[in-house]
Amino acid sequence: MRKLITNVRVVSPDLDLPQAAVLIEDGKISAVIEGNNLPSSAERIDGEGRILMPGFIDIHSHGADGCDVCDDTLEALEHIGRRKLEEGVTTWLPTTLTQPKERLKSIAGKIAKFKADDKFTRCPGMHVEGPFINKERAGAQNPQFVRAPDYAEVEDLHAIVPATILSLAPEMPGALNLIEGCRALGITCSAAHTSATAAQVFAAADLGLTHLTHYGNAMTPLHHREIGVIGAGMIDERLMVELITDGIHLSPDMIRLVFTTIPIDRLMMITDSMAASWMGNGETSLGGLAVVVQDGVARLKEGGALAGSALKANEGLRNLVEITGLPLSELVKVTGWNQARSLGFKNVGKIVHGFLADLVLLNADFSVAKTFVGGVER
Repeated sequence: MRKLITNVRVVSPDLDLPQAAVLIEDGKISAVIEGNNLPSSAERIDGEGRILMPGFIDIHSHGADGCDVCDDTLEALEHIGRRKLEEGVTTWLPTTLTQPKERLKSIAGKIAKFKADDKFTRCPGMHVEGPFINKERAGAQNPQFVRAPDYAEVEDLHAIVPATILSLAPEMPGALNLIEGCRALGITCSAAHTSATAAQVFAAADLGLTHLTHYGNAMTPLHHREIGVIGAGMIDERLMVELITDGIHLSPDMIRLVFTTIPIDRLMMITDSMAASWMGNGETSLGGLAVVVQDGVARLKEGGALAGSALKANEGLRNLVEITGLPLSELVKVTGWNQARSLGFKNVGKIVHGFLADLVLLNADFSVAKTFVGGVER
């Protein structure tokens, strides 16, 4: 079945066509067409002048609308998957928290079933955030379950479902050996919940560390005598940087500073969303810890630490447009293409011939009109 999405503004990395159409065949993009020379033998979908972009790739998200990945049920993952589609996310890495070993294995089993089901977002694997972090920077992670880096535990999880990303503190004893072992397994390691010095980050990068988790949060700050993890992210070209673009985890001024100092090809928008997203004000939980949500800000009930976000992916893009003023043809790199490049996701993140027809149709206010996975509206 051939489909033709007509009357759209096509936005892709380094491409912005104000009036175009996209032909889809067998779930892939067959052609991007300007002008009126459109094929007649195709099911037509009128885009009504909306923006057509590659679907968002959210590599760090714990939950949505009352459900959390660590609920350890397939039903929770499916509910989150539905909500992610409504945000325009077409590829999602279900993200865990610092939990007991056996529970993480059980969660991995549920993610494997979700991945195989293929009814919602694409799911290449999981993002394991913790448990190998620094208690001093635990933030909203449960310090009760923090433990020493353990290659065998990661190997066990990876055998159940691909551990696409492992977020850990590189300064902890044994972390460097784990990073080196993960590189051999094809697992991307990311510095998170860490008190590392810049030198420790550089040493970890030498062994395979390539990402920084929720940049600016739960990590050593920039100082003129020790530039910390934040400074390392600014100057080490090997490091990709996750950004929670809610204007809370990073202030608008910090977001502008990041986009001024770090090349856009190293930046990746994430939501780091948890069960509070889609819910409004009230109480929920994160990894077993009580959370209070007020005016879009989620904090632990005890201690007040930021507890993930209530951000939706499409709102994150809207915030970036308003804060940075950069063209969509640049910002689209941050919403998916950079993630795809870094993690080796093939044929996603661009609207070009041969790529998967994973697309989001956005209204002028960046609300989501339609989401397509493999050319099928979901």
